[in-house]
Amino acid sequence: MTSVEVSLKTLLTEAEGALGAAVVDYTSGMALGTLGGGKHLDLNVAAAGNTDLIRAKVRTMELLGLKSEIEDILVTLGTQYHLIRPVTGRSGNGLFIYLVIDKARSNLAMARHLLRRTEEQLEV
Repeated sequence: MTSVEVSLKTLLTEAEGALGAAVVDYTSGMALGTLGGGKHLDLNVAAAGNTDLIRAKVRTMELLGLKSEIEDILVTLGTQYHLIRPVTGRSGNGLFIYLVIDKARSNLAMARHLLRRTEEQLEV
């Protein structure tokens, strides 16, 4: 099991093209930890905005009567991929991991694999 800080460091060093990562509480919209980002990628603002995205998807699934759980959400921009992975398990209920990678320098499949592994090992 790994802490939030170690998980974020692992994501930024192992995900090729990583620009920033955060662990977020989607009940409050607050980031429990962030790493990376910059002038044009405010991870705290992104954490709050992506909280709305997660809530909307959960609400839509409830309205549709879908019993499945969200594995991840992918937002594709012109030059970036934004990946959101809800944390499952007892310690992660209400949390998600957010990873932003450069589209030209990354491997989306490997980033998703790394997110899954990080989510499984995260301990809050």
